[in-house]
Amino acid sequence: MEELEQARKIIDEVDGEMAKLFCRRMEAAKKIAAYKGARGLPIFDPTREGAVLAKSGERVADEEMRAYYTLFQKEVMAVSRAYQRKLLSGERVAYAGTVGAFAHLAVRRLFPEAEAVAYPDFFAAWRAVEEGDCELAVLPIENSFQGEVGTVTDLMFSGSLFLNAVTEMPVTQVLLAKKGTSLSGIRRVISHPQALGQCAAYISSHGFLTEEYANTALAAKYVAECDDPTVGAIASAEAAEIFGLSVLESNIHTKATNATRFAVFSRSAHKPSTNECGVRSVFLFTVPNRAGALASAIDIIGAHGFNLRTLRSRPMKDLFWQYYFYAEAEGNLSTEAGREMLAELGGVCDRLKIVGVYKRGDENA
Repeated sequence: MEELEQARKIIDEVDGEMAKLFCRRMEAAKKIAAYKGARGLPIFDPTREGAVLAKSGERVADEEMRAYYTLFQKEVMAVSRAYQRKLLSGERVAYAGTVGAFAHLAVRRLFPEAEAVAYPDFFAAWRAVEEGDCELAVLPIENSFQGEVGTVTDLMFSGSLFLNAVTEMPVTQVLLAKKGTSLSGIRRVISHPQALGQCAAYISSHGFLTEEYANTALAAKYVAECDDPTVGAIASAEAAEIFGLSVLESNIHTKATNATRFAVFSRSAHKPSTNECGVRSVFLFTVPNRAGALASAIDIIGAHGFNLRTLRSRPMKDLFWQYYFYAEAEGNLSTEAGREMLAELGGVCDRLKIVGVYKRGDENA
């Protein structure tokens, strides 16, 4: 009996020490939540948790004990994630459109605990973060068929927010109409220009007239509220459920694998550690209007080990026939190589702006 009591006393003492360490750990988790929340980073980081579990196992010499300690560590991290989700549940995330828009679906996927706040367009959602009405904005930056979303690229060039994460979402475009309407009765379809472009072949084959609308879900809302049964909307299947419309046909986009990349923007920049793998950097620049200026900038990027995956030009709104360049490269600007590259680019570029650095694995989070 005395041996049992002694063992229980040891457990009580250890539990007391563990309670203090638990509180200390959760205070650190609170700081991590604040950092991630300010930059729109996902709570769950599988790479980091895998490294923690591997390191934890090394601390326990007994093989049988090691397996149980790994289970214990997994539970601790699950509790930490739950605590971080609770802390971030009051976050406001801006998007363009309304409930049922693809951007709304992206917000729900990335930040299920946050409050999704709708704005009429990209500019309004961007400004909501700049002015502090929302902590984050989730905006589309590129479609696999239609290419870049130019308005958002221009906001990156002129605005003050940072890109901290990117997620890729499959996009299924469907034709919606009032209940009781047949496909043969449709004469005109409305949607966002990107959606109309993605479905151009289908629209042409049916001879539909088209009309651009600010957002796919708002187009669906208009069809639901208007009195014209000959008008259809191209939007998501979720929009059909929300606004009480019928799905006349699904998968009407031209390219079978249709996807859109959504970026998370915030007022604070995220700097991944210099030893993280799969990091991409986004930056914008202008070069003098002389022969070889752009080639010099590209050579500098490659010379420092950065693999340039995307390079696009955009017209500068305030200068006729002048352009800036959007660049996305594999590599981390926070490393010594990145800092050296930026310093050298500064010597050949008229303007150089870092938009953000994100981890490649976040694209499919």
